[in-house]
Amino acid sequence: MGRYGDLDYPVLAKRGTLLGLAVFALGALGELAVHALALQLPAWEMTLLFDAEVLGVLLFLLSPLVFGILLPLTE
Repeated sequence: MGRYGDLDYPVLAKRGTLLGLAVFALGALGELAVHALALQLPAWEMTLLFDAEVLGVLLFLLSPLVFGILLPLTE
């Protein structure tokens, strides 16, 4: 048993990366569909789609760094 419990770092890194990619794709495809169909969405929905893109990119980039490099080194 390690310092942070019994964590499977490679699996967490892969799943976090894929989750980040999925969240980014959801936000990007949502914005693309809104503009392609010339729909009018409230500002909070456009903000939600933009935030999904930003959070997806952050999760995509930080998951391998945190779960693949940082936490295994501190164990």
